Amino acid sequence: MAIVLITGGARSGKSRRAEARARTLPGRPVYIATAEALDAEMEARIAQHRARRGSDWIEREAPLDLVQALDETDGGGARLVDCLTLWLSNLLHAGRNWSDEAALLAATLGRQRSPVILVTNEVGLGIVPDNALARAFRDAAGLLNQRFAEVADEVEFVVAGLPMKVK
Repeated sequence: MAIVLITGGARSGKSRRAEARARTLPGRPVYIATAEALDAEMEARIAQHRARRGSDWIEREAPLDLVQALDETDGGGARLVDCLTLWLSNLLHAGRNWSDEAALLAATLGRQRSPVILVTNEVGLGIVPDNALARAFRDAAGLLNQRFAEVADEVEFVVAGLPMKVK
């Protein structure tokens, strides 16, 4: 079993890289989506992702309950969680304690039998946001990424579609 964290900037190729990694592993891959189609633009993005992946994936929507989704899909193919950054946003919007939820998720990863590939955005490479909410999100995302990089067996940073092994 392996935990792989794939990070990078927006539109860097993270999801494509994660999908390619998942396809190399035994069993039918499971795509665990944290995004919700709350508007037409997000519906289009989700449709593009689905079309690119094709029908060989098992899909599972889990905007908040990643622990349950991972536990319920363990024992088969690799699970691809796309993405932790949207999950964080969903937790904050729902008023849930993201740090406690991240601790539960980290503990859950330690007991999984099937591989898990986590996709997350690296949001700390740009300018400092101009408002407190955006700075709080950036800080939480940085801490979240550090936590999962620590528990991951492998970490990749994707830039311009090219993966770089970090761990």
